[in-house]
Amino acid sequence: MAREAREGGSGGRNREREREREAGDEFVDKLVTINRVAKVVKGGRRFAFAALVVVGDQKGRVGYGAGKAREVPEAIRKATERAKKTMIRVPMKEGRTLHHDVRGIFGAGEVVIRSAPAGTGIIAGGPLRAVFETLGIGDVVAKSLGSRNPHNMVKATFAALANVTSPRLVASRRGKKVADLYGQAQKEAAVEVSDV
Repeated sequence: MAREAREGGSGGRNREREREREAGDEFVDKLVTINRVAKVVKGGRRFAFAALVVVGDQKGRVGYGAGKAREVPEAIRKATERAKKTMIRVPMKEGRTLHHDVRGIFGAGEVVIRSAPAGTGIIAGGPLRAVFETLGIGDVVAKSLGSRNPHNMVKATFAALANVTSPRLVASRRGKKVADLYGQAQKEAAVEVSDV
């Protein structure tokens, strides 16, 4: 009887995981780091695992999450769930790079992210690369200037990505058309050429 109850319980969990996979097929998750942590108790130490995961749909949405549990798979599952809850949308130029260069700071972590021409690829270190791959950016150059702690690097990257704006958003904020934003720069360039 107890054995049947156990099997039924695990079967339910497996069905739940299958449903999550079917519903979340569009999401790609990457494990950034996993760390073994210890809690000192009366009888000695209790070990647990802390995981940092980045989740994205490779179409402009990305999120990160941290999870801690006694077992590695459970820590990764918790981190993935939290990452899905904290997703942000990042506007992309031509679906492959950012519209402009941006800088992000979180704690001692600091990152500089630059848009790049087609064919550049992802030029970035470990935690930053995981964010860009799950986000779906194909051409970008990034450099971490501060702390090498993966948590601070990921959070600084998200602080930078939260500040990315698209020309359409800027135009709507100013009450203009996108063509008006670009039109001014083109008129100035035409005037400079005619003056020469």
